[in-house]
Amino acid sequence: MMEQTDAVAALSALAHPGRLAVFRLLVKAGAGGLPAGEIARGTQSLPNTLSTNLGILVHAGLIHARRDGRQVIYTADYPAMSQLLTFLMEDCCQGEPAICAPLADIARGAGCGAGAC
Repeated sequence: MMEQTDAVAALSALAHPGRLAVFRLLVKAGAGGLPAGEIARGTQSLPNTLSTNLGILVHAGLIHARRDGRQVIYTADYPAMSQLLTFLMEDCCQGEPAICAPLADIARGAGCGAGAC
């Protein structure tokens, strides 16, 4: 279960157009992730800006970095994303199924694309 301070850190990291674009790109990329160069091209980011944004997302626990030879591969942290969505919907609409069911379905399926589940 996600703590409020972790949720605030994650939401703060995503509250920037560049970081949100990076995170969404990594979510779409799936479990294999992407090297920094592809992220830069995909988001049209300058290297120093991308480096800062990746560092903030890593620190917030939303993405991970791993070395693959000379490249650094970044991947979205699907469990962290699911925990954030669950935290946001925890007390959704006083349990009204008509309102919460579509959101719960989205949360359950979060990160399940491209072989991530």
